[in-house]
Amino acid sequence: MDRRPIGIFDSGFGGLTVARAIIDLLPAEDLVYVGDTGRYPYGPRPLDEVRRFARQITAKLVDEHDVKLVVVACNTAAAAGLDGLTGPSDTPVLSVIEPGVRALLRATAAGRVGVIGTVGTISSGAYQRAITGLDRSGRVELACAACPGFVEFVERGEIDSDQVYVLAERLLAPIREAKVDSLLLGCTHYPFLARTISDVVGRDVVLVSSADETAFELRSLLTDRELQNGSESPGSHTWISSGDIETFRTLGRRLLGPEVDTVQRWEPG
Repeated sequence: MDRRPIGIFDSGFGGLTVARAIIDLLPAEDLVYVGDTGRYPYGPRPLDEVRRFARQITAKLVDEHDVKLVVVACNTAAAAGLDGLTGPSDTPVLSVIEPGVRALLRATAAGRVGVIGTVGTISSGAYQRAITGLDRSGRVELACAACPGFVEFVERGEIDSDQVYVLAERLLAPIREAKVDSLLLGCTHYPFLARTISDVVGRDVVLVSSADETAFELRSLLTDRELQNGSESPGSHTWISSGDIETFRTLGRRLLGPEVDTVQRWEPG
């Protein structure tokens, strides 16, 4: 059994949806979560810059916290590419992209699916390639839409305002026009806007979040590689932010729960 923690990172608070799913499914595991709130949002940034941030955070998790596995809970970072994230280390890396796509393909009945994400994620083509690779039937029709601004609303805690609804109506118009029956929330921030998104695209559209699927895949990976914690006691949780720690603590407790207690400050070099 392996008592080392699991590392998770995101550009901010979105990855807390993944952290919540992992805590619920694997309560004995220790977690170290890095929210890069001092440099969010990643979506509009060049992918080379996002890749550099991802490598820096991963090195911190591996070198300073000796994590046994890294979960890239940021779709934009995952879309930028996972090659070389752990350097010479053989630490496994798990992305949220493939688990989300597998869940999307299981959810669709008509074969008309949608993916929404940041500008960086959608323009990278990562989801388009993943769906092509995993859709063995070749019957799936895909509609994609970038949703700039969604992350900022979540980071400010404005998840049900009139302004975000108006923005959603405009940005999600291509998804409505495509008449999809299943929609993948291709950014870990977006589940916090699920009610608004559902109101706009229609309540009959199945919304798919990668958080639960990522947690299930993580459990399988830990089992296959014999990396489970094995303890019967609840795991510990370490929260790190590159931005204002009190803001992270307040919003983190609201979005994830009481597990977000003490937050450590990190100054990226």
